[in-house]
Amino acid sequence: MSVINPALGKAFAQSEGLRNKTDTVDARMLAEFCRQKRPAAWEAPHPLERALRALVVRHQALTDMHTQELNRTETAREVQRPSIDAHLLWLEAELKRLEKQIKDLTDDDPDMKHRRKLLESIPGIGEKTSAVLLAYIGLKDRFAHARQFAAFAGLTPRRYESGSSVRGASRMSKAGHVSLRRALYMPAMVATSKTEWGRAFRDRLAANGKKGKVILGAMMRKLAQVAYGVLKSGVPFDASRHNPVAA
Repeated sequence: MSVINPALGKAFAQSEGLRNKTDTVDARMLAEFCRQKRPAAWEAPHPLERALRALVVRHQALTDMHTQELNRTETAREVQRPSIDAHLLWLEAELKRLEKQIKDLTDDDPDMKHRRKLLESIPGIGEKTSAVLLAYIGLKDRFAHARQFAAFAGLTPRRYESGSSVRGASRMSKAGHVSLRRALYMPAMVATSKTEWGRAFRDRLAANGKKGKVILGAMMRKLAQVAYGVLKSGVPFDASRHNPVAA
């Protein structure tokens, strides 16, 4: 059995010129898609991976809720403030509880703990980001190479070219997991401003005319690729091994 992105099935149906959508038509279309494309067989995630991902998703949801409540304090009426303050206190306590649960979960499994430590050896990657990365990378090598993982996160550039005259600017594809992009945003900012490795990366791209947002996106992609690299090799981060100038 294979699990594919529904957008791929829809695009394939359009490429085949299918105008009708029924269960029978869909079944035949998917069978033909599998015959031509040979998608990889789906492998169920390890129970530990599923548990970690569930906790990470919950933590992100409560973080969003906490931000929303903080924003409400700016315009809230006085009669509303006690409720908002009480909710903020609960959210902060629950976020701390979830963070401890996530750490305990990864600490209790030797392989997961080792992989977490490898990720945290990367400049800019802390406990929260390593948990998100582990939740989606897991315990097995799901990806053939670093670029495939970066694409999974929606961090690879998308080019728009046609002939010799139309050459649009490359943009981040964002056709991937928003949770991973979100998790790597702050680490990328920290890496490019606070670490020698990241500053060298930033300065090299800036010298080539790249602007701030482009550099930040490139660092997010680089962090994803380096994360894959340390997990694949089993060797902690080494600035000389993970050349910062190669985006």
